[in-house]
Amino acid sequence: MNQPLAYIHPGAKIAANVVVEPFTTISKNVEIGEGSWIGSNVTIMEGARIGKNCKIYPGAVIAAEPQDLKFGGEESLAIIGDNTTIRECVTVNRGTHATGKSMVGANCMLMAYSHVAHDCYIGDHSIIVNGVALGGHVTIGEYAIIGGLSAVHQFVTIGAHTMVSGGSLVRKDVPPYVKAAKDPLSFVGINSIGMRRRGYDSEKIAEIQQIYRILFQQKNNVSQAIDIIEAEMPATPERDEILSFVRNSKRGVMKGYTTSS
Repeated sequence: MNQPLAYIHPGAKIAANVVVEPFTTISKNVEIGEGSWIGSNVTIMEGARIGKNCKIYPGAVIAAEPQDLKFGGEESLAIIGDNTTIRECVTVNRGTHATGKSMVGANCMLMAYSHVAHDCYIGDHSIIVNGVALGGHVTIGEYAIIGGLSAVHQFVTIGAHTMVSGGSLVRKDVPPYVKAAKDPLSFVGINSIGMRRRGYDSEKIAEIQQIYRILFQQKNNVSQAIDIIEAEMPATPERDEILSFVRNSKRGVMKGYTTSS
């Protein structure tokens, strides 16, 4: 790697086979792993930790200071996992003293103009579609898909294997394995197609469907639904994952199934 038209701070740790295109700026206290490609006009600021075989497209800004008035200049990180693609004009801010880092997992896709705020966590294999805005402290599980132009409120948690419709306003937590749409955001089914693609069999999908029927479609309140699920559904990792998510939700889970538009 020898790109005279890019600025690379001598203190940056960049693997020998990383490609850096012209007019990119890489600050000190940056690490970039083997096989990664950094497009032109990318800005990688202090605290970036970028894994192996990543692709970062023009206009992206990685590890800018948090847009948080409480931020006091403390050291923190923005971590990008291996094999992740970051498209044009994406912004990933680094963490604050609250967690010390923002983190995007491995094998993710962050599409153009999406924003990952301070102290966010995005699980492996997730897709953040064009124009999505994640507020601070958002947590997203693995294999989640967040539809384009969605806005996710700070401190919201979105479970694994979820699909959130484009243009959604996500103010409440979204439990794992579901599809979410409408306004206010509501349960519209489980993500059965995504689960089949990832090896879940029909029996497991039927189990998850029944859990969500009890939780979202039988007019139980949350406490009643939890009691019924525990009494009627045998303990499995997926059942316990869903129950743990609902019990630990700090913002409350999204609305149940509704026939209104």
